[in-house]
Amino acid sequence: MNRRNFPVAWRAELALRFAQRNGKTILAERRQLGPLTVQRAFYPEGELAHVYILHPPGGVVGGDELAIQVHCAGGAKALVTTPAAGKFYRSEGVLARQTVGLQIDEGSSLEWLPQETLLFSGAQVDLRLQVELGLNSRFIGWDMVCLGMPECGDVFERGSALLRVRINRQGQPLLIENLKAGHEFSQSAWGLRGNAVLGALYAYPFPLSDMDAVRELWENRPEFAATLLDDLLVCRGVARQTAELRIEFERVWRLVRPVVIGCRACPPRVWAT
Repeated sequence: MNRRNFPVAWRAELALRFAQRNGKTILAERRQLGPLTVQRAFYPEGELAHVYILHPPGGVVGGDELAIQVHCAGGAKALVTTPAAGKFYRSEGVLARQTVGLQIDEGSSLEWLPQETLLFSGAQVDLRLQVELGLNSRFIGWDMVCLGMPECGDVFERGSALLRVRINRQGQPLLIENLKAGHEFSQSAWGLRGNAVLGALYAYPFPLSDMDAVRELWENRPEFAATLLDDLLVCRGVARQTAELRIEFERVWRLVRPVVIGCRACPPRVWAT
């Protein structure tokens, strides 16, 4: 998809604030600009709110900028996901940006579980995720990025992706990562070794006593790994196709959710569509 077909870049912003009212999490505030929106909260498991972020254009091209802010305050409990994969199309050199900022206050919990991000060959992308944790807040999040469209035989031969993650606890960093991914990275032995998909799953706080159960999920699977940084669980994986990585991350999510969030796994209904 060529930027010349889209003479005006889109800037889209969405800010959500969740709060607790009478024992139930509500979407207390929603501010939006441009083509990013949510409809309403769903409650398949009682007080915890499920919300789906919608991007009606369905794809991002060079020059577009998406900014998402999610704030869980006052004991709120929310799960935020998307109904479809995010798509970043080929650019003639103009950068597309997506910035996600998550703030989870004391006593609140947030699950940030978007579907995968697909980068078409030639895409120029800057993806940033920043998480601000309180001392007693709870968080599970993941990011899955696919370079090219392996199901269609599309190899990521051109373009690049800057993947930046920062997770703070009370303003102090628990994790800082900066990765530049391109064709060489996807094919080299020091990179993805020919795999197209990479991802990470984070969970906080996670006890050392439960690490063996996580590692047993991936016994004899060298393409997947898990480690503990203070109380932050970090799981990583690479795969040939997005479905493979998604299945493995959902297995981890089902295992760690009762420990971190205090609830049994309740997959959002939109995942089954």
